[in-house]
Amino acid sequence: MTTIAVTGASGFCGSHVAATAAARGAEVLCVGRRPGPVGRHVPWDAAREVPDLSGADLVVHCAAAVGDPVPGSRAAAAMRAVNVEGTARLLRAAAGRPVVWVSSASVYAPGPGRSRMIAEDHPVRSQLNAYGRTKAAGEALALAAGAVVLRPRAVYGSGDPHLVPRLLSRVRGGLLLLPGPSVRLSLTAVENLTEACLAAAGWPAGAYNIADPVPYDRDQAIRAVLRAHGVRARLRHLPAAVARTAANAAQTLARLRPATEPYLTPYAVDQLARSVVLDVSRARSQGWTAHRTLMDYTGSGKGDAGRSASRRAGSSALG
Repeated sequence: MTTIAVTGASGFCGSHVAATAAARGAEVLCVGRRPGPVGRHVPWDAAREVPDLSGADLVVHCAAAVGDPVPGSRAAAAMRAVNVEGTARLLRAAAGRPVVWVSSASVYAPGPGRSRMIAEDHPVRSQLNAYGRTKAAGEALALAAGAVVLRPRAVYGSGDPHLVPRLLSRVRGGLLLLPGPSVRLSLTAVENLTEACLAAAGWPAGAYNIADPVPYDRDQAIRAVLRAHGVRARLRHLPAAVARTAANAAQTLARLRPATEPYLTPYAVDQLARSVVLDVSRARSQGWTAHRTLMDYTGSGKGDAGRSASRRAGSSALG
């Protein structure tokens, strides 16, 4: 029986990986501060300790500090302690075991150069926030150690605690403001990422984009998510330049209260205002196929019954 150590198994992505691995007959070690949904709990504080990976045949590293903290804040420093220094500790403990390291498309250089499909050779630099910078630094360590690095974008699915709640919180008075006109965006169903995590141990070392079979029209996707959650809201487009100016001002003001994240940030505007479509042909060449789409969650095109089933299944997310 294969033993898989899943870090961050109590979190959104890690819990899906752990549960799916166990359902397929693997013994699962849930490595992190809290127990995962299955298997044996191995306590680990990624910000301070070297994990005990005894008995593991494979390591899937999903643990990460997420968010969009104020630059120079304690939260940003804590993010580096987990995403970079924690990675170094994990790789030391892995000691030659195969490692699948879950990164993010946030590592890619922002700007209009992403108007075409983004392959894995797109520049990794100039990230807009601490999350992108620390994920880029962490994955550089993982790549140097010979790991397989997965780069999903905007992971959504049942149990997501971040993206859809954030989206819904931005609806005010039946109105949702979005930066600029609609664009095409890649999103990644958590099941598609999970399949990649469990298959990637046999792939050649390196980086791989992971996303749904086709990109989505931003506004159509958001409307579908709002409908699935029973939220009635009109979408209105704010000029992207105005949104960026507002985000810069909000981030400057947030420095006065560094313990809280700004309401609006340059990263958040960039994620929604510019087209980001991932080229997943490299992962497909290894036999991976994305089967899930946003419609499986929102019930779009399935009528009221499909939307009701979607709400019962739990949250979905995009961003």
